[in-house]
Amino acid sequence: MSQQRLAEFVAAQAERFGIPGVAVGVLTGGREIYASHGVTSLGHPLPVDEKTLFPVASVTKTFTATALMRLVADGRVDLDAPVRRYVPELRLADEQAAEQVTVLNLLNHTAGLDWNLIDTDQGDGSLAAFVAKLDGLAMIAPPGARASYSQAGFNLAGRIVEKVTGLPFEQAMAALVLEPVGLSDTVFGLDEVMIRKFAVGYNRGEDGDLRAARPWKAFREGARGDNPGGGAVSSASDLLRWARFHLGDGGAVLPAEALHRMKDATVELRASTLGDAFGICWFLRDVDGVRTIGHGGSGNGQFAELLIVPEHDFAVVSLANAGPDGYSFNQSLVRWALEHHLGVVERAPEPVPYAEERAREAAGRYEIDAMNLDIATDGARLTLAVGIKPAIRAASDADMPPDYAPAAMGFLPGDGDEYIIIEGGLAGQRGYFTRDDDGAIVGVDLAGRLFRRLPEAP
Repeated sequence: MSQQRLAEFVAAQAERFGIPGVAVGVLTGGREIYASHGVTSLGHPLPVDEKTLFPVASVTKTFTATALMRLVADGRVDLDAPVRRYVPELRLADEQAAEQVTVLNLLNHTAGLDWNLIDTDQGDGSLAAFVAKLDGLAMIAPPGARASYSQAGFNLAGRIVEKVTGLPFEQAMAALVLEPVGLSDTVFGLDEVMIRKFAVGYNRGEDGDLRAARPWKAFREGARGDNPGGGAVSSASDLLRWARFHLGDGGAVLPAEALHRMKDATVELRASTLGDAFGICWFLRDVDGVRTIGHGGSGNGQFAELLIVPEHDFAVVSLANAGPDGYSFNQSLVRWALEHHLGVVERAPEPVPYAEERAREAAGRYEIDAMNLDIATDGARLTLAVGIKPAIRAASDADMPPDYAPAAMGFLPGDGDEYIIIEGGLAGQRGYFTRDDDGAIVGVDLAGRLFRRLPEAP
């Protein structure tokens, strides 16, 4: 793969999706290739390059999980131990769950916790304050019963890091992972960001215009309770260095056995865009017969994607600063890199023709703590829309990303409970409907999260 070919594709896709600034890196044959396009800010433009900082949102979880695995390797944390061994003050909505939830449950999203808390930017913003509010978060299942992607679970994992090390999370991360691996451009606080070149995020409004996203990260500065799940800021060059680390033997940071264990499946996933299984944090996915590990992140007008192919010592990172199409840009770059370097082609499954009875059975409103998901049919097609709950928007003084407008979806061949979204900013997302013992639909999985069905109005 030549740098010129990569640069041409990056530029074309950035223009196609209308992204102000993008940074892409590919690790292949031991060589790093970078291509960037556009500017850091429409108002105060500087050219984006591989050292430009972007919020990487949930890619942060890979740092948090690796730090915990170092504590495991040092004998200071046991993955199978109850979380209360390290955070004895833990209270959850279900006392039995609070007693049973383990460290591994947090790292593979089987803790049974809903997605996240809403008011993490209130109070002192610390992880301790976050954990003190966890008894107000809904439980969606008993620990270990099913996988459902949870920001709250990783924030709780960050509190374990604090309690075991005796350091604030950010300092512990620097000592355990960031400094030993040499990630000099991976930081958490805005004080560190401000002295470097960084990309402003943008959201596209209904009128098509791009507006600067506020706050810059997905949550306000000072709300440190979300840092373990999504607060890191990094660059394309640092993320490729991170990929090199996970393709290696762990060096002086982590024993090879512990590093490799993170890539082993711990819980299977069904019909999920995230992958076929969760490892320890990593999304595990077979693409055209090749096993990959990866993680994505989406913030306020910022999108990040990191994919690693261990058997080929290959990695690709893509960063984009506009929503909602930054997600589609990143996915297109990952697919192109896999195909043009490895000959690996990812093919989306084809939905079956519209069926009225199945559509009406699925139609309804579903929710997690922060968002509503609406599935509707007009008798000719089935659509899915996702939006932040109006009460959440009204209660927050922060700008929030726009909702996802209704987009066509279709059922996939098989038992009729799996689906794919076929247009819009979520195009390509897959999921499935959950049924109770009587066969009634009670939930739907989207982006690895279980949205629970609300009762129909009488």
